[in-house]
Amino acid sequence: MSSNTKILASIHGNISKVKETLGNSDDIIVREIRLGKEGRVKGCLLYIDGLIDSGANHNFIMESLMLNLRTTDIEAAQGLTGLTLLQYLKEMVLTVGDIHDIADFAGLIESLLSAKVILLFDGYTEGFAIEMKGAKERSVEEPTTETTIRGPREGFTENLRVNTSLLRRKIKDPNLWIESKKIGKVTKTNVSIMYIKGIVNDKIVEEVRRRLDAIDIDSILESGYIEELIQDKTWTPFPTMYHTERPDAIAADLLEGRVAIFVDGTPFVMTVPVVFPQFLQSPEDYYNRADITTLLRFLRYVGFFIALLAPSLYIAITTFHQEMLPTLLLITLASQREGVPFPAFVEAITMEVTFEILREAGLRMPRAIGQAVSIVGTLVVGTAAVDAGFASAAMVIVVAITAISSFIVSNYELAISIRMLRFPFMALAASFGLYGIIVGLIAMILHLCSLRSFGVPYMAPFGPFIKDDQKDAVFRIPRWAMFSRPRLIGENNLKREQTPSPKPENGKK
Repeated sequence: MSSNTKILASIHGNISKVKETLGNSDDIIVREIRLGKEGRVKGCLLYIDGLIDSGANHNFIMESLMLNLRTTDIEAAQGLTGLTLLQYLKEMVLTVGDIHDIADFAGLIESLLSAKVILLFDGYTEGFAIEMKGAKERSVEEPTTETTIRGPREGFTENLRVNTSLLRRKIKDPNLWIESKKIGKVTKTNVSIMYIKGIVNDKIVEEVRRRLDAIDIDSILESGYIEELIQDKTWTPFPTMYHTERPDAIAADLLEGRVAIFVDGTPFVMTVPVVFPQFLQSPEDYYNRADITTLLRFLRYVGFFIALLAPSLYIAITTFHQEMLPTLLLITLASQREGVPFPAFVEAITMEVTFEILREAGLRMPRAIGQAVSIVGTLVVGTAAVDAGFASAAMVIVVAITAISSFIVSNYELAISIRMLRFPFMALAASFGLYGIIVGLIAMILHLCSLRSFGVPYMAPFGPFIKDDQKDAVFRIPRWAMFSRPRLIGENNLKREQTPSPKPENGKK
């Protein structure tokens, strides 16, 4: 259908054209009406069953047009003010908030498929598209993927407007701007970007717009489509965009100068640019005292390295560097491995792959039994492997500590990156010992330092080293001393406060 095909003056011609375009789908509801009690003007309502609020449609559209409208009122308005019928209905009769004029079939079909009620009149080549969404949707609930002890219990839903409203409630600033567009030639998915004007770097906003406009695809069904299409084109296992279900985390990112990307139909909202330390932080870090947060962050960094390197260190030390172990421990390990027919590398690979299979099975199974299966399966397989002589007890302990440490990492995507990199490090350890691990770490750090997220160095504030931003990297200083935003992200407005707050002394300021 041509984008400039005009609406016909005959409502029956319009109805036929709409039904033909949509293949006579049986969920298209057509309700022909006559305006006013006299019924001199003929009209029709078109909408898709299940997408609109039927009660609101009856109360605010049909009742207003069929029962409350009188022909004498229309004639009086036209005589005194010069209003046309459509102007009079729009300005004085229809008691709805969101109403738009439509004059072509392309706009009519798009509005109809976007959960709007189409109102057409016999003898007029224009009509109305009235917002009347009423489809069933999930209510605001606690996020399931990012649990916290302290903090808000609300999470994003699959409705884009509900998600943006959650941010509006937290940031009541006129500079909180939202831009929307439709992406996907078939799905025409609503995508919005949100930022705080005056804090965000305008170049980052322009880059986000450019990358979104460059997307040419049939469908966008989840934010992962957008993430894969607009992220920096670098082969890396590390995530270069951050996504979360928590409105408080997005609000904090916006206040630091980042851009949020909302996709209709998913509860995950993305922010750019991101830096590596952000993936080892939690929204709860800013609700606890600075000393508690510092301890928890330190544990996360320790857990990150244990999850990444524990199996490879075990392989390297037991295979090449036995002299590093105390004699009694070396004798114990040797006695445990006496009946194991495989080298340490094969033993570690077997146990790690087995655990990954059990973990993935636990995630995909029904929740009522998934967790029990993963726990029981791990215990049974580990014990049976030791009793059968396929693995040593020390290896089972190392794999268990590695798995537990991976759960400390708060971001799921970074945890997956660790799981991917663990196996190359094990291969390096089996081939070259500690030297291979060190070379692998150097290569990983060089790779991390080469990454950028929408122009911002991925390893900031470590590389490049920014002294002022160390206050919220590994450690977090008290709130009263965090008076500036990250330098490379909120460079347009670095100061959270005009002057640093004085340190409280003896309960006084």
